[in-house]
Amino acid sequence: MVLSGTAVAMAMPGQRAGMLNDGPHGLSEVLYAFTSAGNNNGSAFGGLTVNTVWYDTALGLAMLLGRFVPIVLVLALAGSLARQQAVPVTAGTLPTHRPLYAGLLLAVVLVVVGLTYFPALALGPLAEGV
Repeated sequence: MVLSGTAVAMAMPGQRAGMLNDGPHGLSEVLYAFTSAGNNNGSAFGGLTVNTVWYDTALGLAMLLGRFVPIVLVLALAGSLARQQAVPVTAGTLPTHRPLYAGLLLAVVLVVVGLTYFPALALGPLAEGV
């Protein structure tokens, strides 16, 4: 929701006109608005004019989908895992109660999240800081 909404808003000239600042700070304003709407309370930077029909609708959808889609997906995953039968332990089984599994899971999550969000962060907040 965050990256898709930001990309659509940045691709539309009318929505870019609502940014007070051009360049990296303008991207940061839009990125923060969609991040906050999808994951938090729906606030925005003071330099972004979000009191338009498009931003009201887009941020409202980001807020709605950012909250309910993960709930539905987690419930579907839980149902799928509950239906599975136990599999006998073999030499190729990776135990999920050891630190190795936790470390591998953490590493995969960090790499996937980093590769997903780093381009947007590099163009916005990091470029603004440099």
